[in-house]
Amino acid sequence: MTRLAPAKVNIFLKITGIRGAYHELRSRFVRVDSLCDTLKFIKKERKSDRFELLCSTPLPERNSVSESYRLLKELKPQVELFFKEYAVLLKKSIPMGAGLGGGSSDAAAFLNLCNDVCDLGLSKDELARIGESVGADVPFFVYGYASANVEGVGEKIEPFDDEPLDLKLFTPPIHCDTGAVYRCFRDRFGDKIAKDSAREWLDVSSTKLMQSLKPLEANDLYAPSLLLYPELEEHSSNSRFFSGSGSTFFEKR
Repeated sequence: MTRLAPAKVNIFLKITGIRGAYHELRSRFVRVDSLCDTLKFIKKERKSDRFELLCSTPLPERNSVSESYRLLKELKPQVELFFKEYAVLLKKSIPMGAGLGGGSSDAAAFLNLCNDVCDLGLSKDELARIGESVGADVPFFVYGYASANVEGVGEKIEPFDDEPLDLKLFTPPIHCDTGAVYRCFRDRFGDKIAKDSAREWLDVSSTKLMQSLKPLEANDLYAPSLLLYPELEEHSSNSRFFSGSGSTFFEKR
């Protein structure tokens, strides 16, 4: 009862609108199979009513896995019975606050594994709808696509037939607060939001995009991240792209 939870990078990420407290985007997500968390269900020493999440890295009490459990058990009560006997063991390899979607991938791995082990019979679409309430990136990981164009607040996902990428990732020891980066974007760059931004990039391969785009133009969250975390500048270059709200840079090998 084990599931790998891979990382992702954003080849491009453009903010296309604001929906209440959320930001609409248009982005190319690419799965990174060389970097994964590992999620397991293990037998408890004795039964208990408490949902147990054992993690190699300290997590807040309310986290993506515990939220996924809370939502799933409301829909499928048998899940609660299962976790009276089993605990979740999560080994973190994906850095947190790095723009790699680790928490979202963990949530998706949990949902998919529960669906299999507890024989819930939920479709990928149903699991993705649960995942939407946990985090905008969760649906992408639920579907397991290698590459996809993602729009809206993460709920519009179209698989993209992309050529495989061999990427080199570099994550400096800087924890970027996603919420703070988005707020900074809204406050400082909100007047530059364009609904049709990057629409023409949706049909272009990731390789060609990385050859033709500059890192700063590819990701709308790069500039606000630099404002909040100016030390990122020390690790930037014209060949290194910036994933999500940071702090990971990536380039083709």
